[in-house]
Amino acid sequence: MKNDLSSTTPRRIALNQAKDCLTIDYAGDVRHKLRAEYLRVLSPSAEVRGHGPGQEVLQYGKRLVTIDSVTKSGNYAIQIYFNDGHDSGIFTWSYLYDLGANYEDHWATYLETLRQADQSRDPDTQVVKLV
Repeated sequence: MKNDLSSTTPRRIALNQAKDCLTIDYAGDVRHKLRAEYLRVLSPSAEVRGHGPGQEVLQYGKRLVTIDSVTKSGNYAIQIYFNDGHDSGIFTWSYLYDLGANYEDHWATYLETLRQADQSRDPDTQVVKLV
């Protein structure tokens, strides 16, 4: 699918009953299911991404995070309100589409970064390396 505005604009966004997954439907029967944890740790906010290369802040302990609500932001994005209080990321249509289309790569990179930092997806968990 060509990655232009019309192909990345969702037809439908639905939050599941458990509030831990967004399903995003696109033209051409394309569907992405994005877990709340994934969206939270890859939030486009400055709090997560920083203000430039090398300023990213690794998010950890977010396995149980859920989504309180989702609101439309203009005609180009949504804002997601997470139950841990994070709500400053504006997820543009193209960014959401990229998160879905490249899920495996983004998630693998995140998990490797977490491992290298000796952090856990689980809240209140400390990773101890035994040498």
